[in-house]
Amino acid sequence: MLDKVPEVFSRYFPGRVPVVIADCNTWKAAGERVFALLSEAGMKPQKFLIPAREFHAEWKYVEMIDKVLDGGGVAVSVGSGTINDLCKLSSAHHKQSYLSVATAASVDGYTSFGASITFKGAKQTFECPAPVACLADADVLCSAPKELTAAGYADLAAKIPAGAEWMIADFIGTEPIISDAWHPLQDCIDDILANAEAVAAGDPEAIGAVFDGLALSGFGMQTARSSRPASASDHLFSHILDMTHHKFNGKYVSHGFQVAIGTLTMCKVFENFFKLDLTRIDVDKCTAAWPSLESEQKRALDIFKDFPVPELGYREITKKYEPAEKVHQELMKLKAQWPDFRKKLMDQLYTFDDMQEKFRIVGAPVKPEDIGCTKDDIIAMFPFVQLMRYRINLFDLAKRAGVYDEIIKI
Repeated sequence: MLDKVPEVFSRYFPGRVPVVIADCNTWKAAGERVFALLSEAGMKPQKFLIPAREFHAEWKYVEMIDKVLDGGGVAVSVGSGTINDLCKLSSAHHKQSYLSVATAASVDGYTSFGASITFKGAKQTFECPAPVACLADADVLCSAPKELTAAGYADLAAKIPAGAEWMIADFIGTEPIISDAWHPLQDCIDDILANAEAVAAGDPEAIGAVFDGLALSGFGMQTARSSRPASASDHLFSHILDMTHHKFNGKYVSHGFQVAIGTLTMCKVFENFFKLDLTRIDVDKCTAAWPSLESEQKRALDIFKDFPVPELGYREITKKYEPAEKVHQELMKLKAQWPDFRKKLMDQLYTFDDMQEKFRIVGAPVKPEDIGCTKDDIIAMFPFVQLMRYRINLFDLAKRAGVYDEIIKI
């Protein structure tokens, strides 16, 4: 597949200069070969290696790539999620597309709309188009460190609880499910995740299927023009860890490994939720107890006062706050339809034990300590997770129904 890079580049960017952008690891994995192929094709490529051995998708690296592309070249991103997102946003800044060469089945961002970048301390998704093409060589994917493939498997598995939270948003009416963004991945994800043993064994077909699933997730984000099809509360735990510069044994923890713990956490929280009989909730009592926007804004400021972005919770709760009359309608619907809705959610979810066993097989984290956290650390993140994104999530629904304290006992 790498041999096709010159052909694909010349098809979409005739006469332009390719700029191979990589880091010290992805340069060895595929960048050097890509550079040589482009050189042999007479394209006179340039290269830029990120000047850090360990880094996140932070704004300063976008600015570095911006300066490189100011010279008129077109980015050829050689790497995984971080490098791809940096090239994606920088290319958008230059009002042009780029070519992506994947080096691991580790993330779903290769084909997605938008780039997740830390800007002014906050992890943000910037709107920008996906690459014009993404090439993935099977040998390169299978040669990637096993922990990267395990991270990709976990990122793919996160679409299970994320899908359930999208179902909640759809049920409430804030973000209806978009069929063309839902079905391509959700209709096949169970089959992909069922091959955990083959993924762990390095089977090319199984690893290829993980990559395909991640790519489908990215296409879903393109269709929805947001990350709603791919992430929910599960990813917010990762955002918190990134924004607080969390390290384990002196190193940053990969996105997929952070998301693994977020995914397991949400599976456990959903299990607690399913134990409740919401046909018995007192809707009038819940509505009477519903806080005002001003009190929610104050709560958000208190919770986030020592966070790297103190205004984040205030900003997001202001966007998604709903008045008591609307909450009353939602709870009446929930109470009336709880048995059927509960079954639909349960059909979407995996049990905590099932998900944990899958992660154990592929080599992904199975407990908070595997990424340098404790269970108490994770529980302490719940108020932040509920408030830090404008999208309705499980915690929001539990707040409405007065059962928040019951579901967070993990």
